[in-house]
Amino acid sequence: MTIRAVIWDLGGVLLRTEDHIPRERLAGRFGMSANELEKLFYGGTSGDRCQLGEITMEEHVENVRLDLDLPAGEMEAVIEQFWAGDILDRQLLDYIQHLRSRYRTGLLSNAFSDLRDWLSAQVDIDDLFDETVISAEVGMVKPDPRIYHLALDQLKVAPEEAVFIDDFAHNIEGAQAVGMYGIQFLDPIQTRGELEELLALFGSPHSGS
Repeated sequence: MTIRAVIWDLGGVLLRTEDHIPRERLAGRFGMSANELEKLFYGGTSGDRCQLGEITMEEHVENVRLDLDLPAGEMEAVIEQFWAGDILDRQLLDYIQHLRSRYRTGLLSNAFSDLRDWLSAQVDIDDLFDETVISAEVGMVKPDPRIYHLALDQLKVAPEEAVFIDDFAHNIEGAQAVGMYGIQFLDPIQTRGELEELLALFGSPHSGS
């Protein structure tokens, strides 16, 4: 079976926290660890509901503000500092652009309702993917099997024709459980090496097939 599609996660893969100092300083301000602060922003009841699209990003931010006991006017600066150390891996994005001549490309992300607008605001990022599946828009999160099948259906490929790349092992296991190939992202060099080996093993389709 020929691989026809490569599907990428966003956070922790294409978008990563490279400078941890801003987030650590912010966490210290509230008397917590950076890990605790990340759980507040990304997880908990509010974060989980936001990723499922049950509440808006604005409602989630308000819940975080209340948890931090902050005046409303300070939240924007807090959010800016929280993400200050995050970078988009432009070399990986260029690599995805290179892949598009031979493979369909997809983005599959557990993310909040504002992600698509954010992607559109980034130069050429939203144009890198044939299909983008965002958990808050579809009411499902990885590793729910349904969200993988949705991505596959949108890309018009069978599970065994797709590779999924994610930084979390349980999300890779979820993809493998539905029949996809999976690569756990550890760093860009390792990921590209494993992907190239897999693509070389199974050949490449014609562009747009």
